[in-house]
Amino acid sequence: MSTDIVFTLTGPDRVGVVEEVTRVMLTLGANVETSRMTRLGGEFAILMLASLPHEKVDEVDEAFGPLVEQGYKVTTGLTQARAGGAAAIYRVEVQGADHEGIVYEIASGLSARGINIESIETSIRHAPVSGTPLFFMAAVVAVPSGLAETDWIETLTAAGEQANVDVQVTLADPE
Repeated sequence: MSTDIVFTLTGPDRVGVVEEVTRVMLTLGANVETSRMTRLGGEFAILMLASLPHEKVDEVDEAFGPLVEQGYKVTTGLTQARAGGAAAIYRVEVQGADHEGIVYEIASGLSARGINIESIETSIRHAPVSGTPLFFMAAVVAVPSGLAETDWIETLTAAGEQANVDVQVTLADPE
């Protein structure tokens, strides 16, 4: 029987950290199911869903001890089954002049309608001629069945107006 865990690691970026993490997972008999890994400034972050034999769960923290000793922060936790009915998956794209509060306004608009953010990526780019910082966000959201598209998109559009950014919503392609 396997158990799903959520694993996170943050710490200094260096060559070989992904190899080391995945080697430890492999020695535990774990399968990396879903992951996001990225360099942010000079730091590296891993967020991973892995399944491993139930009897190995208690060995995870000790197995990553050497990385913790090198200054990495590691957390693990058992996953919780998510309640709720069927949901339609949409992609939300946001762009506009960068300023504080954009992610908050969009997240608030989604949350107010009971919409779950499945994933989100943000970045700042500079406009070609003026160099003005431009904010970009791409999110995948799960909209509960029974929620009228016009109602929640109207709420999200209002949140975009409040944040002074453009918001585009499209039905996501099924995976």
